[in-house]
Amino acid sequence: MATMRRANSGPAYPERFYAAASYAGFDGSPNSNTKDIASRFSNDVALILYALYQQATVGPCTVPKPSSWSPVEHSKWKSWQQLGNMVSIEAMRLFVKILEEEEPGWYSRASNSVSEPVIDVQMNHNSNVEPIIENRNSFAETKIISAENGGLMETQDKDVVSEGLGSIVVYDKWISPPVIGQRPKARYQHGAAVVQDKMYIYGGNHNGRYLNDLHVLDLRSWTWSKVEAKVVPKSVESPSPVNIAPCAGHSLIPWENKLLSIAGHTKVPSETIQGKAFDLQTGTWSVLNTYGKAPVSRAGQSVTLVGTTLVIFGGQDAKRTLLNDLHILNLETMTWNEIDAVGAPPSPRADHAAAIHAERYLLVFGGGSHATCFNDLHVFDLQAMEWSRPTQQGEIPTPRAGHASVTVGENWFIVGGGDNKSGALETVVLNMSTLAWSVVASVEGLVPLASEGLSLVVGSFNGEDMLISFGGYNGHYNNEVNVLKPSHKSTLQSKMMEARVPDSVSAIHNVTNPTRDLESEFEVGHEGKIQEIVMDNIDTGHQKFKGEETTERIIATLKVEKEELESSLNKEKLQSLQLKQELAEAKAQNSDLHKELQTIRSQLAAEQSRCFKLEVDVAEQRQKLQTMETLQKELELLQRQKAASEQAALNAKQRQGSGVVWGWLAGSPPQNADNI
Repeated sequence: MATMRRANSGPAYPERFYAAASYAGFDGSPNSNTKDIASRFSNDVALILYALYQQATVGPCTVPKPSSWSPVEHSKWKSWQQLGNMVSIEAMRLFVKILEEEEPGWYSRASNSVSEPVIDVQMNHNSNVEPIIENRNSFAETKIISAENGGLMETQDKDVVSEGLGSIVVYDKWISPPVIGQRPKARYQHGAAVVQDKMYIYGGNHNGRYLNDLHVLDLRSWTWSKVEAKVVPKSVESPSPVNIAPCAGHSLIPWENKLLSIAGHTKVPSETIQGKAFDLQTGTWSVLNTYGKAPVSRAGQSVTLVGTTLVIFGGQDAKRTLLNDLHILNLETMTWNEIDAVGAPPSPRADHAAAIHAERYLLVFGGGSHATCFNDLHVFDLQAMEWSRPTQQGEIPTPRAGHASVTVGENWFIVGGGDNKSGALETVVLNMSTLAWSVVASVEGLVPLASEGLSLVVGSFNGEDMLISFGGYNGHYNNEVNVLKPSHKSTLQSKMMEARVPDSVSAIHNVTNPTRDLESEFEVGHEGKIQEIVMDNIDTGHQKFKGEETTERIIATLKVEKEELESSLNKEKLQSLQLKQELAEAKAQNSDLHKELQTIRSQLAAEQSRCFKLEVDVAEQRQKLQTMETLQKELELLQRQKAASEQAALNAKQRQGSGVVWGWLAGSPPQNADNI
């Protein structure tokens, strides 16, 4: 892998930091040009720039908390104090990075000249650098996509070379065209749409803040510009303008001469889906007034234009509840209708991709829940109102959410996304007639194309289709534009797949049960005939591939494919046999475990009965013990009474004996001699 280095524009640190600080309005004092800074940046950005400047020039915050009641002073102190013990050089780098995000061309405007162009260089390679104009300053920009971990893709191609600004010079490979003008703020979860060679970007999320700005990229000159949109009043009686709230996770749909923004999360969530329209002729925003029962508000849904209707599926509501409901908005009557579908729908999900094929079949791929990401494919028949899950062909893409997609003919291109661990590096395409996947291009490293929440649209250049991606988040927010021009190879491959795959598994309107017998899926007819796939509403211009390949080569290719399918079938049969054996063993083990469980249950019942008897015996013994204690107390009482009686009799006898003695002494004989 080739190593990378970056040629710095302007001086090195700390001089670069001081140049940035001077440009931002800091003159070295703690209260440097506060009003000017606040007018140029948002409150959050101004506070963090102030804190980083203090950290870089003074060090960690040691001043006491302001005693005044000024909220500005308290906010400045708190921002500085929260940086803790961040080292000075790190604070300088963060200061410059944030300034570059807010105003990418700050150094050019500050110095009015650039002596060292900002370029990405691949070591040991000679990258052609072409001068472009940005912010009225000329500098060079190489036409390659850089990756932090390597993986550079040059735009030079030995077979195809084009000239001119914005030219796409290779097929089936992502390149970064030399755009000019003020780029939009880096973002993800935004909306994108193409109308008449212009790509519009609206809203999104940047550092947790929702956006409501509208930008346009002219695909002929590759020039960015910001659209200063106006807002129409609610009504004649209420001249105050409507509130166009910043949003993210919405969908941007071109319709007639308008851009429709549907759903999305806002800072103050609404109960139902809200829609708004931007009139491209008048440059004004207005709220869509709809009828019927509108769906619950959500973001991360898919919105697909089918004729004069919008089909909305899934998403996540403001309470983070995942959804898998289907709704239709009729754009002519602006009426909502909920679809009562049959069949097993996809599990609740958000950040998936959806596309329409033959104006009848809605395809849904991937997405994520709170715990996992998906790579399943579902098809909804808009005529039968039925869900099905067809068998996919080719190399199925890895699970992902937050990816972007666009259709070109019957090919469905999918870019980006991730699985909470890493970004998806492959750009894949699904032929919607054969349901066969293939890889178009791959990237390496932490590039915007391996991001979540990026946008993907299709435009045209010199009569050829091209895919255009913008933005995304892969650890940091992006605002880069990347372009891929699909070659004729994708079409050829799709046509070849139509000849390779049996009709029973390739035609969407004959979607099969995934549990059907494997042999019936791969079996080719006895005479080796391959049926031609016929899709509903397919344009007659899409003919079967007959081009440059000869009949002999096609037959040879089909024979090879047949052998591969037979080999795959044998492997599947062997695996099925092994699974059956494992299932039989599992059933036998389950039977043994069931018998053991019954034995344990019997033993447990016997133990419970014995315990019950023991409890009865214990209760009886306790009752006897209580009776014995009562008898013992009565016995002790009787013994005390007996002892008292005996003592009383003894005392009486002693008194009587003493009386006789005193009588003798007094000369009085006892009255009863017998008692002496």
